[in-house]
Amino acid sequence: MNKRTFDDFDDFAGDYRAIHAENVQLSGADSFYFAEMKVRMLQSLETNLPFKVLDVGCGDGATEIYMEQYFPKWEIDGIDVSEKSIAIAANRKLSQSKFSRYDGRLFPFADESFDIVFMAGVLHHIEFGLHKKMIAEITRVLKKGGRLALYEHNPFNPLTRYLVNTCVFDRDAKLLKHHYTSRLLTESKLVIKEKKFIIFFPRKGLFSELIFLEKFLYWLPLGGQYFISAVK
Repeated sequence: MNKRTFDDFDDFAGDYRAIHAENVQLSGADSFYFAEMKVRMLQSLETNLPFKVLDVGCGDGATEIYMEQYFPKWEIDGIDVSEKSIAIAANRKLSQSKFSRYDGRLFPFADESFDIVFMAGVLHHIEFGLHKKMIAEITRVLKKGGRLALYEHNPFNPLTRYLVNTCVFDRDAKLLKHHYTSRLLTESKLVIKEKKFIIFFPRKGLFSELIFLEKFLYWLPLGGQYFISAVK
């Protein structure tokens, strides 16, 4: 049996959005909803200036749809280990986004190339022994004062654990506790500016009326995911 390094989504690339939408239907939203939500959250932190942006683990490029919508001046590079996912992303023909496959270890960019690095739901698909190298690469390509926007699943949330355990492309995923992720960043000399726990209530149905309360619960480590903003 080969030792796990990082999960390759080639087997699921063509059906990724359909599989993901079916998996998260208990949340009351579809796969694209969560992609857009993550980008919209950045509006409180970032502006629509001609920033160079790197999306690590961009998959099929759905996030870039919303980056171009909310931040049309951004210049975006998306990278992923999945060749088939990159092909789907490139086929979207987005005007400010470029996509390329990489080896999962070394980013194909020079030092201090980017103002912003975005990474959503990636680290739990990478072997723990490779996490430090991944964060070191992020630190390397960030400009001085550059920002990292990171999202991860929260293992303290029982619905998140259930969804991960029942999702075919998460079969090898290992969720990261928020304090572990925070330590990874600080050990790489990134300064954490903000940490939020998000997605406490279903997006449809009776309990969706409580979504407005989530802005008061960012401190509570029980949300379905967490968000960390850090600066080099």
